[in-house]
Amino acid sequence: MMLGVWSLLLLWGLVTPCQGLLETVGTLARIDKDELGKAIQNSLVGGPVLQNVLGTVTSVNQGLLGSRGLLGGGGLLSYGGVFGVVEELSGLTFEEVTLPKVSLKLLPEFGVQVTLHTKVGLHGSGPLGGLLQLAAEVNVSSRVALGVSARGTPILILKRCSTLLGHISVLSGVLPAPLFGVVEQTLFKVLPGLLCPMVDSVLGVVNELLGTVLSLVPLGALGSVEFTLATLPLISNQYIELDINPIVKSIAGDIIDFPKPHHPIKVPPKEDHTSQVTVPLYLFNTVFELLQTNGALDLDITPELVPSNVPLTTTDLEALAPEGLRKLPPGQQLLLSLRVKEAPMVTLQNKKATVSIPADIHVLSYLPKGTPEALFELNGVMTLNAQLAPSATRLHLSLSLERLSVKLASPFSHAFDASRLEEWLSDVVRVAYVPKLNVNLDVGIPLPKVLNVNFANAALEIIENAVVLTVAS
Repeated sequence: MMLGVWSLLLLWGLVTPCQGLLETVGTLARIDKDELGKAIQNSLVGGPVLQNVLGTVTSVNQGLLGSRGLLGGGGLLSYGGVFGVVEELSGLTFEEVTLPKVSLKLLPEFGVQVTLHTKVGLHGSGPLGGLLQLAAEVNVSSRVALGVSARGTPILILKRCSTLLGHISVLSGVLPAPLFGVVEQTLFKVLPGLLCPMVDSVLGVVNELLGTVLSLVPLGALGSVEFTLATLPLISNQYIELDINPIVKSIAGDIIDFPKPHHPIKVPPKEDHTSQVTVPLYLFNTVFELLQTNGALDLDITPELVPSNVPLTTTDLEALAPEGLRKLPPGQQLLLSLRVKEAPMVTLQNKKATVSIPADIHVLSYLPKGTPEALFELNGVMTLNAQLAPSATRLHLSLSLERLSVKLASPFSHAFDASRLEEWLSDVVRVAYVPKLNVNLDVGIPLPKVLNVNFANAALEIIENAVVLTVAS
């Protein structure tokens, strides 16, 4: 497993950063370094990292200094040497590690430099008796490589860690100058082994968050979307870039394949202190294809589904095209059967999202206790405007009818101009069909999970063949 990780890291180091073109149909995520810093800080606040580190140290030592500590019999600075007075100082142990402040710097084509500024507290007995309390400021500096794990997820790997000891304060008690030097040298020896494991623990928590990129997101009764990495991660001075491949599957497990774009998507630049996700046209089209293949776009419209002010009888229909429809039985209710036999097409361009749905519209006379009688058939195309709204994990769509065009499809005893029915049919579609369609679209377009970035308040921009969501870090 480790050989695979190092091979991927070596290959990743040869990759050049993206120039703003998304060649694949994937979802492009650019995660600002501020989000990584937040993830590291939150792992220290919410997790047991500090407690684990402190517990490990205090459970294995009986005091850093003194006859049984690091300076006693065979310790780091054994008793009897230059600092013979050390036997008067005993039982000095670590009691607390202050919550570190995190700062980081992205290292292009390598990974991240993480610095943790913290304080450690030491308690013990002073050489003159009484309680001795010390506090030492420490910077923990580490270089972390970014690569791909054997599971196919982004992973941070600790490559080098060192500590820099800062100011040491005596909070309580008395510590003579010679012993102060002993404590300082001891801390230089001890701190790397104490605090560098904390970095490893932090990376473990962050890697769990990065691992959520590889996830299976359900689409209700339609199917699911599985996110995987399409290419190796890239890194710039300000952000980590992930090209994430969404694999859409039907409820039966079949992969829904849609043509790749003829031209790469030109992704707009990302501003500092923001994170960005680009949702490709592919995802929109595949969701609508799932709706079509599941029959979720088909609907039988009966008089019960429309308000009383929308006419749905043969008498009303005759009035719209009297020259061709005079042979209809008068006063009978109508049934409109909409059937979508081809996948709808989504268009994303000019800051606008539209959906085109081709539908066969069968017009029948409707007898509640009888068998509907076919009157004629229309070929129609519904063009709908899509309003887009992001939530934390999805991009939601709400459709409204812009126009409906129809033409006569089936032979009819008297030919007539079907376009005269378009206004009436549009009213029916608006009140009966579009609301049902919006309910089925409630599944939304899934967004990849990266470091728990919340896109609920993201700014939304529709570009050519994609939607870009940008959220401040």
